[in-house]
Amino acid sequence: MTDADARSVADFEKNRKLLFKVAYRVLGSVADAEDVVQESWLRWSRVDHSRVSDPQSFLIQVSTRLALDRLRRAKASREAYVGPWLPEPLPTGPEIGEGAETADSVSMAMLVVLETLSPLERVVFVLREAFEFSFADIGAVLNRSEPAVRQIARRARAHVRERQPRFRYDRKVRMQVTERFLAACLGGDIDGLLDLLAPEVTLWSDGNGLRGVPRTSVRGAQKVSRLLIHGIQKVVRPSAGASPGERGVGGGSIVDVNGGPAALIVAAGETIAVVVVDLDPVTDRITQIWIIANQDKLGGVEGER
Repeated sequence: MTDADARSVADFEKNRKLLFKVAYRVLGSVADAEDVVQESWLRWSRVDHSRVSDPQSFLIQVSTRLALDRLRRAKASREAYVGPWLPEPLPTGPEIGEGAETADSVSMAMLVVLETLSPLERVVFVLREAFEFSFADIGAVLNRSEPAVRQIARRARAHVRERQPRFRYDRKVRMQVTERFLAACLGGDIDGLLDLLAPEVTLWSDGNGLRGVPRTSVRGAQKVSRLLIHGIQKVVRPSAGASPGERGVGGGSIVDVNGGPAALIVAAGETIAVVVVDLDPVTDRITQIWIIANQDKLGGVEGER
C-alpha cells in the first residue's frame, strides 16, 4: 500500500462513524445505512484523492446523495408494508443519553416523525438540525441554492414541530418507568401496567404481517394494556396445552437503543421484540409505545441481551 493509499483509507475511517450517523437518521435503517457507508467507500476508492481538498465534505456529499436516492426508492416499498413501518432499533450506549439534543435526534419518537417528511425535507432537516450544517453546505450537497434550502428547512422544521411529541429527557426516570413496564408485562400485572399508562396512550407495532401483531395503531390505556399482557404472556408463557413448537420459557431485559432504555422481549432463546416507550414530561406516564417485532430489524440488538 502506498502512502497515498494509506492516507485515503485513514481519511475514510476518520469519517466512517459520521457517515453512518447521517445515513441512519436519513433512512431509519441500520442495514441501509451500512450499505450507504459501504457504497461511499467504493466510490471514494475510485476517486483521484489528490484533487479532493476536503475529504469530509466530499464523503458527506457522496453518502448523503446515496442515502437520499435510497430513501426515495424505499418510500414506495414502505407504503406497501403490512402494518406500520417503524425505524430499525439502533443499539446505543448510555453516553448518548447524556446530551438531550443528541438523544432527541436519534430517538424513536423523532425518527417516527421524520418518516412523515418528504425525502428532501428529511435530508435537509437532518443535516441542519442534527449536525448543524450551514445552508450553503447543504445546498452544495444537494445541488440547490441557499435560499431554496432555507425554504425547505423552514417547511421541514414547521412540520416536525407540529408532530413532535413532548420528549422526556431524564434518563433515570425513563429507565425506572421502562423497568416497571417490562416487569408488569412479563408478570401479567394489568393493574401495575395501567398505573404507568396515560389514558390516551397509543401503541404501534411493526411486524410486517407477522401473525398476532396488530396492523393498525391501538389507542387507550385499557385496550393497550390488555393487548400487551395477552400478547407478551402468550409468547413467553404458552398454556399447558400449547402445541409443540409454540414459544415459551421467555423473559426480558433492558437494553439501550436510540439514545435511551428499551425493553427486550425474549422467548425460547430468541429475541422476539424491542419495545420503546415515550413519556409525558409532566406526569411521567407512558404516552407512546413502539413495538418492533419484524425479525429483519432485530439483528443489531441480538448481542445486547
